[in-house]
Amino acid sequence: MFDSVIVSGIATIIIGVGGMFAYFWLSNLFLDKVLFPPTGKDIGRNINRANMVRPWLFLFPAIFALGLYLVVPVFYSAWLSFTSGVAAEGSWYRNYSEIFQNETFRVSLLNNLLWVLVVPAASTFFGLVAAQLTDKLSWGNFAKSLIFMPMAISFVGASLIWSFVYHPDIEIGVINAIRGLFGAEEGVTLIDGQIVDSFLLMVVLIWIQTGFAMVILSAALRGVPEETIEAAIIDGANPFQIFFRIKVPQIIGTIVVVWTTITILVLKVYDIVAAMGNQYRNLEILPTQMMQYFDSGNYGFATAISVVIMILVLPVMVWNIRQARAETR
Repeated sequence: MFDSVIVSGIATIIIGVGGMFAYFWLSNLFLDKVLFPPTGKDIGRNINRANMVRPWLFLFPAIFALGLYLVVPVFYSAWLSFTSGVAAEGSWYRNYSEIFQNETFRVSLLNNLLWVLVVPAASTFFGLVAAQLTDKLSWGNFAKSLIFMPMAISFVGASLIWSFVYHPDIEIGVINAIRGLFGAEEGVTLIDGQIVDSFLLMVVLIWIQTGFAMVILSAALRGVPEETIEAAIIDGANPFQIFFRIKVPQIIGTIVVVWTTITILVLKVYDIVAAMGNQYRNLEILPTQMMQYFDSGNYGFATAISVVIMILVLPVMVWNIRQARAETR
């Protein structure tokens, strides 16, 4: 079994790399030898035409893959949300009207809004603080490595780690074990399905994303001109004033990009809630409810929720792209 996996992996790499090489070689050969041959009286025009077409030959595989695996599923999901399920029996909007009348959907939407408000703000704040403090330490690079390490862990793995932190057994759960050091004889159940328990799940994603925010913001802080900092010191500014009034305003664009990037991730998060709180209705978010409908065969409701998620993500993505473009100008 293991040998077959290795062989299939090697074969996939060889076929993929070889196939791309063959595609680029043959397409360029066809372009230069058949379509626009650099011969005859039109040699200059043919060379210019070939050079105009050539970039599209390189872009075509990526465009085709994105269209096949991204654009087509988006339109197909939207079409299913208008035509399948209860929408097939009545008006095209019935899937949407039904889910918005569903109490569990409204709870999931509220939880998603809480995640969007808390996780990006907290991750960006802690990442900014960590970036500033670690730059002042002699062992700052080691500290950054420790803070960034959770980024290397999958969401399911991080959920498993934090499940032991929140475990109700006083001999297993870290928090309850700490309580035991102070005399507690029995553990408490930290996650029992209350809406407020969503904040305990948010801690997992904040723990993961703080490292990402720290790395990006640390690079931005190092790009702040030293002249402005020295001028502030000469004017008598204290460290807090230098940080909040000199450094932060100069990297506000980077802060917004980090915040919006994490927001997009939060709107699509599924693994953490599915692994730690999927059995509780009050902890559900839109992706977990969407997958429940999909697994039960209710494709109308599932695709309707997927369209709602896409609509929520779209404005943030547009804002993120605009900020990124503004940063490069």
